[in-house]
Amino acid sequence: MGPIPLCVLLQVTVLTLGVAVAAEENAVDDQYTWPQWRVPLVRRKRTVALSSPDFSAHPQPELSGTCGIECQRHLPSPSLDDLEQFLSYETVYENGTRTYTSVSVHGLDEVTAWSKNASSRSRHKREVYGTDTRFTIADKQFSTKYPFSTSVKISTGCSGVLVSPKHVLTAAHCIHDGKNYLDGVQKLRVGILKEKSRRAKGGKGRGGKEKGKRKKEDKAIEEAREPEENDGKKNRKGKGKNRKSRSRRSVESGKPSFKWTRVKQTQVPKGWFKGVSDGLAADYDYAVLELKKAPKVKYMDLGVIPSVKKLPAGRIHFSGFDDDRPGNLVYRFCSVSEESNDLLYQYCDAKPGSSGSGVYIRLKEPGMKKWKRKIIGVFSGHQWVDVNGNGLQQDYNVAVRITPLKYAQICYWVHGDSS
Repeated sequence: MGPIPLCVLLQVTVLTLGVAVAAEENAVDDQYTWPQWRVPLVRRKRTVALSSPDFSAHPQPELSGTCGIECQRHLPSPSLDDLEQFLSYETVYENGTRTYTSVSVHGLDEVTAWSKNASSRSRHKREVYGTDTRFTIADKQFSTKYPFSTSVKISTGCSGVLVSPKHVLTAAHCIHDGKNYLDGVQKLRVGILKEKSRRAKGGKGRGGKEKGKRKKEDKAIEEAREPEENDGKKNRKGKGKNRKSRSRRSVESGKPSFKWTRVKQTQVPKGWFKGVSDGLAADYDYAVLELKKAPKVKYMDLGVIPSVKKLPAGRIHFSGFDDDRPGNLVYRFCSVSEESNDLLYQYCDAKPGSSGSGVYIRLKEPGMKKWKRKIIGVFSGHQWVDVNGNGLQQDYNVAVRITPLKYAQICYWVHGDSS
């Protein structure tokens, strides 16, 4: 066989490089795409009536005694019977009555295995540590627009997020302390920020430090509510032109107010109840509230992702109503420090009141260029965690992540069918 012509070698080289580049682009693109999961089914077995609760518990500003990531590594994996018990739930209705529903789980073997736990030994107290990186969203130009408009305030003092036209996802400890329902749950309400019908008067001056600070915060918040990819070109064209007018409208628009809606029923997983899942209660710190009336506000879908740390940037976002900034929506973003199958440790600055906020990220829909935000967890709050099961307490900011099983349960609560 004679020597191969140079032109053929060049063509083969270019083709090989082209295939390699395309493969690399697909791999990178996969990092930015929502993964597809086979979600198990949660089905109702039976529902029985219970006695009405006395609603005597009081909210706790900080939770303690929680078995964290390291502590849970020493616990045996729950059996199918255990999981069915943890996912069974109580429902409290607006008239004060209560029921217990047992469930069965199907298709659990079809769920792809989660990534192994990563471990980081670096720990800091992170309620607010050093420079406060939170952004106050004080006017309707931002707070009543998606994604911030999905954040709601719970009358027990927590936050939540709309996951359907009539359903709010929040933290279980905002409703129940593990032993009893909180005082106020019998008349539970949800507050949604709405624009005032008349233009607010006054406002801060337009000069000096206040103007510079507002511009910086507006820019960060504007990036946080960056439009979906298919609308991007339209918005990018006018970005420079609209920036000044946005700032002007922000000054004139004024602060929105809450419109309160009664809760029709509340559902809390039994895994949160003390004595049912000792050592795993933190995993089930979530609840769903069904509203009597659907507010005309866009909601955010749920998403399931095996690892946040492996995502490009690895950042999470959430907005809530922190106690130290009353009446204002507070937005923040940060990287995840450590994760397990059910928990996320992160260093997002937060204060009491933000518990129950929906933790979300933004990825592309499979096979599409459209970006979409989805809720991947519920911010549980600042907690004192039993690290190794020896009673030694350390403090973290903790979020409960949405797993395939929790996704199925929440879908069952919202739609009546987890499929």
